[in-house]
Amino acid sequence: MLHKLNSPQQAAVRHLDGPLLVLAGAGSGKTRVITQKIAYMIEHAGYDARNIAAITFTNKAAREMQERVGQLLDPARLKGLTVSTFHSLGLQIVRQEHAALGYKPRFSILDSADAGKIISDILATTDKDKIRSTISTISRLKNDFLSPDMALGQAQSEGEMQIAKVYRAYQDTLFAYQAVDFDDLIRLPVELFERESAILTKWQLRLRYLLIDEYQDTNTCQYRLIKLLTGFHGKFTAVGDDDQSIYAWRGANVENLNLLKEDFPRLEVIKLEQNYRSTSRILKAANSVIANNPKLFEKQLWSELGIGDPISVVEMKDEEHEAEMVAMRLLAHKFENRTRFADYAILYRGNHQARILEGQLRNHKIPYQISGGQSFFDKAEIKDVLGYLRLIANQNDDPAFIRAVTTPKRGIGNVTLEKLGALAAERKCSLFEAVFLPSCADLLQTAQYEGLQTFCGFINRMASRAAREPAGALLKELLTAIEYEAWLYESEEPRPAESKWKNVLELVAWFDKRAEEQGDTLIDMTQKIALITLLDGREEEEPDAVRLSTLHASKGLEYGHVFLVGCEEGVLPHQASIDSGMVEEERRLMYVGITRAQRSLTITYCGKRKRAGEWQVVEPSRFLLELPQDDIRISGRLARNGGAPQVSKSEGRAKLAGLLAGLDNKRG
Repeated sequence: MLHKLNSPQQAAVRHLDGPLLVLAGAGSGKTRVITQKIAYMIEHAGYDARNIAAITFTNKAAREMQERVGQLLDPARLKGLTVSTFHSLGLQIVRQEHAALGYKPRFSILDSADAGKIISDILATTDKDKIRSTISTISRLKNDFLSPDMALGQAQSEGEMQIAKVYRAYQDTLFAYQAVDFDDLIRLPVELFERESAILTKWQLRLRYLLIDEYQDTNTCQYRLIKLLTGFHGKFTAVGDDDQSIYAWRGANVENLNLLKEDFPRLEVIKLEQNYRSTSRILKAANSVIANNPKLFEKQLWSELGIGDPISVVEMKDEEHEAEMVAMRLLAHKFENRTRFADYAILYRGNHQARILEGQLRNHKIPYQISGGQSFFDKAEIKDVLGYLRLIANQNDDPAFIRAVTTPKRGIGNVTLEKLGALAAERKCSLFEAVFLPSCADLLQTAQYEGLQTFCGFINRMASRAAREPAGALLKELLTAIEYEAWLYESEEPRPAESKWKNVLELVAWFDKRAEEQGDTLIDMTQKIALITLLDGREEEEPDAVRLSTLHASKGLEYGHVFLVGCEEGVLPHQASIDSGMVEEERRLMYVGITRAQRSLTITYCGKRKRAGEWQVVEPSRFLLELPQDDIRISGRLARNGGAPQVSKSEGRAKLAGLLAGLDNKRG
């Protein structure tokens, strides 16, 4: 089983008698190590699959891991194996221990939009930036494992005191709704395990060995969860790379790598330095840049894939010129090398850089896809349907009640909802419960009161069936009953209405499939769905298109040929990071960008860039000066004596025209 692994990979798979940190450089085969280790533990070390948990950060990574383990062992041997994200594992714990946490079995998971509405109400504002920053701060407090009481106690300014009070009100509202947010799915299990030793012991016996992927991305709360579950003996393998820690802005704590050494003195460290992705020149560039950061652990990536082409570093006049040059070079390279569009990626620091690039790709008829587009579950029509399902699963879910009762419109407007809200607040109950209070009839007009009674009666009937009847069939019945398709065609133009209805039907088909495969009821599905960012298997095949992506979204991916654009001071490194002393994290982003490339890498920077409508002269990124000079071809201000001259637009066009003419002759 292990003969295809190199020596350090084999050592990592075999090590089972204590805590292990695998320092896995970019492209060094970390997923292979985790999946082979799971198979090895079951096949040779006597572990039962149900006692092993592999924890990742994304559904996609979990799915890929599950598939790869499935290729190594008979599915019967894998029964009960946990391969999930941190949040899915947290959900599993909260669902099973809901009573000890003070929750009903039918609790809701709120997404960021629902959380935003609650915060908006507490702050009495619609200022999106203020709402967003408040949510972000509360999320950081939760990830750092600070309760509202601790935040109030530690507040050192009026601003911090205000945030702590909002945090307190937000948590009280969530509990009243019998709802949790994403951060609670990690925080609540940690709180529970620290409070209830018997429950902790039960889970330690159930999950006897943990494998943690992308360990450098863990936050304080996630680290505490790992530490509690693995207990004193530390039966775990943490796989990570301190050079790819790029999520400090969302609470990731690279110091968790140091904490491992302190908390587990028997920690074994194995380094994976052989890269199976990139040519030697690309790796030399990556090593050279990252060497300027202080190191927790020294490592040097190397490869047996040949020296490869020199890296091109090109100065452009401005961002329009940069976008056009990238499009022309990409087309020329594709014709010369007979590659596919899907072999190329254009990476950038911020989403705003994509707009001009998109324009030029369209001009040159180059198909492209943008990473991080709108999630299927973020579409309005899907959220409408999920509003009903959430309410069926948990009648205390006020945000779901408001969405469902007003979509489709049934004559219940803001005035009615405000009166109902006041009654619910006075009686300390949910909006749904308030409908059935005797005083509700006196408060509302007859038509609205009867409309609410009919609506709530329908939800109650659905709820009584949701725990036992097939999810897909029940969902179809619900959509027919509320006449959602007819409402879509009444409220939209025919084409968008058709597109939205197709999405709803796709959701129904997916419900059918999941219910059949996993035996999930409507209630199970509704709780799980909040954790699913993209519909499983929506694209069976990746389209042949150039990938446009931020550097953050590109982590974990690889492309034959990469264009890394906008390498200027103030862009990469980002100005906010320069101002706040976070340049080391930006350097790690540069390292991530370089190591996405397999065979060729082109880095571009502009002489001037528009900022707030004004042209500004910009400086090349400091990271360009850290590249190994012998392995790069430079044009522009950074060029040394004898460096290649800057490529002009006319030269680029002439080269492309020549290639196209040659192609036409071949066709003829």
